[in-house]
Amino acid sequence: MSESPTVSDLLLGVSEIDSYGIRFEDQVITWREHIQASFDRAAMLDAVLDHERPRHFGLLMENIPEFSLLLGAAAFSGTVLAGLNTTRRGPALARDVALADCQIIFTENSQAHLLDGVDLGDVRVINVDSPEWTELLAPFAHSPHNACAVSADDLMMLIFTSGTSGDPKAVRCTHSKIADPAIMLGDRFELGPSDVIYMAMPMFHSNAIMAAWAIALHRKCAIAMRRKFSASGFLPDVRKYGITYSNYVGKPLSFIAATPEQPDDHDNTLKIMYGNEGAAPAVATFVRRFGARVIDGFGSTEGGVSIGAAPVPRAGTLGLLPEGVKILHPETGVPCPPAEFDADGRIVNADEATGEMVNVTGPGAFAGYYKNPEADAERMRNGQYWTGDLAYADADGYVYFAGRSSGWLRVDGENIGAAPIERALTAYPGFAQVSVYAVPDSDVGDRVMASVIPVGDVSNFDPEAVAAYIDSRPELGPKQKPTLIRVCSEFPRTATFKVVTRTQSAERWNTSDPVWIRQRGEAEFQLLTPERALTLEKVTVGAQ
Repeated sequence: MSESPTVSDLLLGVSEIDSYGIRFEDQVITWREHIQASFDRAAMLDAVLDHERPRHFGLLMENIPEFSLLLGAAAFSGTVLAGLNTTRRGPALARDVALADCQIIFTENSQAHLLDGVDLGDVRVINVDSPEWTELLAPFAHSPHNACAVSADDLMMLIFTSGTSGDPKAVRCTHSKIADPAIMLGDRFELGPSDVIYMAMPMFHSNAIMAAWAIALHRKCAIAMRRKFSASGFLPDVRKYGITYSNYVGKPLSFIAATPEQPDDHDNTLKIMYGNEGAAPAVATFVRRFGARVIDGFGSTEGGVSIGAAPVPRAGTLGLLPEGVKILHPETGVPCPPAEFDADGRIVNADEATGEMVNVTGPGAFAGYYKNPEADAERMRNGQYWTGDLAYADADGYVYFAGRSSGWLRVDGENIGAAPIERALTAYPGFAQVSVYAVPDSDVGDRVMASVIPVGDVSNFDPEAVAAYIDSRPELGPKQKPTLIRVCSEFPRTATFKVVTRTQSAERWNTSDPVWIRQRGEAEFQLLTPERALTLEKVTVGAQ
């Protein structure tokens, strides 16, 4: 293998394996069969894509084997695959297709309806469950294994950001951007041919590609694939396929931990659960129930900064600040001082200690956004990669996530991060999930509002107990305590289960969900009435 391997190199490494490969439901595709099928599709792509235009195609699919086969085809043909988010609709989906310069969209029966009535211009749509697909592939059966010459820096995929704070951006993912982290993680975890990797995170997202699919190729593992994540289906899948490694992004870990506990939860083959943004209570519950090792890190699709788990973990932190990464003031670019804490563990200098995580050495693995120079310029400033993620670090270098730079709460002249508030509220045993965000208030700039999903049922929300709990948390200062709490049965989410807080913030208290209010100085939460809500609206209008 070359010093800088490509995804093609990783694929060719499993081409002789004919005893295992990908398992999907009751279907098995050996790696040898997979590689041949990918070469067949590579030959087809070479024939049908216009070489005078960007040779890009889109996939609008759930996790099915065809997604993996066409990924291999992109690697072997030197074409570019755009992973299309299955939660996008209408003009938003058309916008993503146009931005990615897709000539063709390959879809499947379960997702084809999403394209009905969508203006795609001259983009061809092919359903891989249709006779058209079978006829298209037939002339390319048993194609020779002639992989296109590609380099590690050649573009292979366009992976869209989650779009929680605006329109999704198409991240340029080169061969090395996919292969390098997979090699690092696979070697670190010492996975091998006896391991089975679970893929339930959507394959149009970087986590599934870099932290599952490509790892399986590099370490010659088997893959167990599921159409879409299911918390209740997780443990049965682990047992059915003998899964030893799985990946996650944020909330799915909490969803699994929240499933009804059973006395035989430990009876499973899972060894490692790797991901990011896992809530500390969920991590602890998962480890206790299932006996697997949970390794929670920090990273993003862009790849400019990543933080691994610290050798000696510290509760509530992302890990240790890596060499070359600093926390800088978003406006001045000056390094922020270490965070200081009082006897109760509450940060006392959040306004000056909180800044943006910046890779001061360069772009890291960031290869830019596709056709978005403005976003590139926002990320790369003076040769440094600005993550857009807020954090503060203690004197020992442990990093605490404080939220997105677009999600600052400005309360009474002080910048406050949402993440520390979420961490405190998530520890309340009556809350299954929590989201914190800003809503306008003329007196203090922003008002802290939280949306919560109670354990069990919406009716389980106990306003007196919640008020007492919030007041008992020493790390929550007066400006951090939410004055509005919306009680929900579900949150608006992206396909990777990230909460779309901009939707919650825009809806404010204008919702059919019950909203409880407690102004500063008040002892208890009271149900927000339509009459009182009108006074909040008047305050908001006056602030504009």
